[in-house]
Amino acid sequence: MTTLPPPGTKIFPENSLEKKCYNIVELFKEYIPIPNDRNRLGYNLYKFMVGEGDPPEIIVKNAKINTVGISTKEFVDKLNAELDKIK
Repeated sequence: MTTLPPPGTKIFPENSLEKKCYNIVELFKEYIPIPNDRNRLGYNLYKFMVGEGDPPEIIVKNAKINTVGISTKEFVDKLNAELDKIK
C-alpha cells in the first residue's frame, strides 16, 4: 500500500494582507506559546481585516487564545496598535 505525497504549501507574498496578519501574530509568540492558537488568531485577524470577522477584543475571547505573561486587555491593546499600522 502506498501513500500520496502531501499537498504543496503555498507561501503568501511578503506584501499580502495574509502575511502581514500572520506576522503580527508571530511578533507575540512569547505571549502565545501554542502554535495552533497563533494560527487561529492569524486567521481570525485576517478575516477581521477583510471585513468578515470580529474585532480583536472578541476574537481573543471567542477563539479562547491562551496568553502567558500578559493580561488579555494589554494583549488586545498591542494587537490593535499593530493592526493600525497595516490599515
